[in-house]
Amino acid sequence: MILIVGAKGMLGQDLMALFGPGARGVDLEDIDITSLESVQKVLFTIRPRVVINAAAYTDVDGCETNQEPAMQVNGEGVAHLALATSEIGAKLVQVSTDYVFDGGKGSPYLEDEPTAPLSVYGESKLAGEMNARFNPDHVIVRTQWLYGINGKNFVETMLRLATEKRELAVVDDQIGSPTWTVDLALAIKALVEKDCRGIYHAANAGFCSWNEFARAIFAESGLDVTVNPMSTKDLGRPAPRPLYSTLDCGKLTRDTGFQPQPWREALKHYLKLRRL
Repeated sequence: MILIVGAKGMLGQDLMALFGPGARGVDLEDIDITSLESVQKVLFTIRPRVVINAAAYTDVDGCETNQEPAMQVNGEGVAHLALATSEIGAKLVQVSTDYVFDGGKGSPYLEDEPTAPLSVYGESKLAGEMNARFNPDHVIVRTQWLYGINGKNFVETMLRLATEKRELAVVDDQIGSPTWTVDLALAIKALVEKDCRGIYHAANAGFCSWNEFARAIFAESGLDVTVNPMSTKDLGRPAPRPLYSTLDCGKLTRDTGFQPQPWREALKHYLKLRRL
């Protein structure tokens, strides 16, 4: 049995669909990962062989002013899952983020390169990575720029704005890899099936700026929207973002044989699926 924590979230729902009858899902009404007692009660009852933690405090800007709950969910919650999974002999799969890096390297990050988060969100997710190690049988999967059919995301925001405006400004100085949650779920499944351990990067292939991503969304959707450039500084968000946080996913392919599809192809498939 595979237990998916955060099963009602954007990634969680795709994981549930992918693993099918072999998976069981829990969410906020079933488990409080900030409570070791709650985690132990659920895990000791279900006794899964693998726990995938897709639960997180994901409001990047909100983390700046809500540091304690961010650390409790993204950091301490993972420690509780790691301790409980270790006790029952289960593998822990922890989903992490490119925000553990500062974006200053200028080329794709490898798994073993130094981390240097710029934001509270990044710090909290890095704490989660460190706490996942309480279970020696762990996999940390770093990903980025997620979008999916079952949650709020950049693609849906752009499509909504396209119904209201014919001209937008989107930052052009942040570079990364837009990643469809279906492809991330497939990568996680490959890592579980190959019984991998350690840190892996998983994102769709290739990279672009948010500005290029927005233009691709409109082009693939046949929408006539002008997308103007702007800088991250001009946007003025509370939490600093890494400017170049592309992830090198070569280790994932070498160890599992799974090859993430190019981000633009994934976007095409997503847009086709959401029209069905």
